[in-house]
Amino acid sequence: MTADQLEIFLKRLPQVRTLVVGDLMLDEYLWGRAGRISPEAPVPVVEVLRDDLRLGGAGNVVNNLRVLGCPVAVCSVVGDDEDGRFLCERLRRAQVETGGLLFDAGRRTSRKTRILAGHQQMLRIDRESRQPLDEATEQALLREIGARLPDCDVLFLSDYGKGVLTDSLLAAVIALARQAGRPVVVDPKGDDYRKYRGATLLTPNRSEAAQAAAMAIADETSLALVGARLLAEADLAALVITRSEEGMSLFRPDQPPLHLPTRAREVFDVSGAGDTVLALIGAGLAAGLALEQAAGVANLAAGVVVGKVGTSTVSRQEILEAAGLTDADSKIQDAAALQIVLRRLQQLGRKVVFTNGCFDLLHAGHVSYLQQARELGQVLVLGLNSDASVRRLKGPSRPLVTEQDRATVLAALACIDYVVLFDEDTPLRLIETLRPDILVKGGDYQPETVVGRAQVESWGGRVAILPFVDGRSTSGIVAKVLCQHA
Repeated sequence: MTADQLEIFLKRLPQVRTLVVGDLMLDEYLWGRAGRISPEAPVPVVEVLRDDLRLGGAGNVVNNLRVLGCPVAVCSVVGDDEDGRFLCERLRRAQVETGGLLFDAGRRTSRKTRILAGHQQMLRIDRESRQPLDEATEQALLREIGARLPDCDVLFLSDYGKGVLTDSLLAAVIALARQAGRPVVVDPKGDDYRKYRGATLLTPNRSEAAQAAAMAIADETSLALVGARLLAEADLAALVITRSEEGMSLFRPDQPPLHLPTRAREVFDVSGAGDTVLALIGAGLAAGLALEQAAGVANLAAGVVVGKVGTSTVSRQEILEAAGLTDADSKIQDAAALQIVLRRLQQLGRKVVFTNGCFDLLHAGHVSYLQQARELGQVLVLGLNSDASVRRLKGPSRPLVTEQDRATVLAALACIDYVVLFDEDTPLRLIETLRPDILVKGGDYQPETVVGRAQVESWGGRVAILPFVDGRSTSGIVAKVLCQHA
């Protein structure tokens, strides 16, 4: 796949409409340090320093797709409980269509709690329901899926064995998708893949594939035998077996296997890598990539995500960087997708700096200010006033440069990591969504007058005031031009 093809594919992702069906859950992470042994029992004491609650299971597929910019609809069943409502609200905040999410008072929303000290997972606690859906709920879910299939380009089935994807539901959904001509990509579970018969592609990991084929995988020969058996049993167009630090292998009927080595520089955590592979391959097929091209992009993305701790996602910019490319447009993100990216970066200890402004006619003062802001942390996010917002603040003759052109120019600056547009008069709602560590303003502001100060300080952040370069302002440039042409 050429660099141009990769860039074209990534730019097409916001037009790829996706439908995710499967087991939704919450992943809770308690991060701390373990420096002593409990006097009550011979176990380490973990002092919790921070915690995080994020979408898990099929929700991580959703996260991956949203970070890539794909529109997402979701169909599933969760408990009619506090966790279920929290999960639904989190999906809505990520701009996911949740009309197909059903609540069942007889179920418990799955929550997996992981306790970590440093980068080491000490313990996992599961709270969940595993019983299959009853017939009435299954039929209701099938109706929701059927109503959304015509409006999607690809169907994702994320099976965690929690009872949502029953055998009968799988058969009905795959048949509906095939009739509609939609590719079906599946993250499978269990030891019998015949329940996925007719799907386009499955993405098991090595141990899952070995279990389903009832064969050990010791080398490429046994791997090929497992691939061939699963292809035939499930009547698949293709099979991708992910192999952790060894990359992945693509199997197709009557073709030799294609082995793709990992592109990761260092493997920290493989959890969630399968969801990233599933998302990229499905989006690739929907966007018109050949199977080997889609697998190549997915392998590139997996190499990024296994270098992170915890279930993670990968952005378009990270894929371009992993491929040795850069693209200013990939820095321009919507708030929902950027929120997920920034949360993950903060979990890795990176300080997020936020500033905002109109930046109409970029000049030397702006550049100096932005470079100083970037030096305060590891990630600089620029909140950019939309055209409508600028008109309300500056008058009907402004802006001189459109929001898209302003965003593109600013994204080309090396000191800026992300640009996000906002339409309000102030960036308060955007700040509350992104939760930066450092809020920066310039000029003669006093910290107590900065919009968002109270919010940032409430979660442990701070405000920084940076001086502007004297004699440099957009208004001054405009006045000078008008004077010279008077």
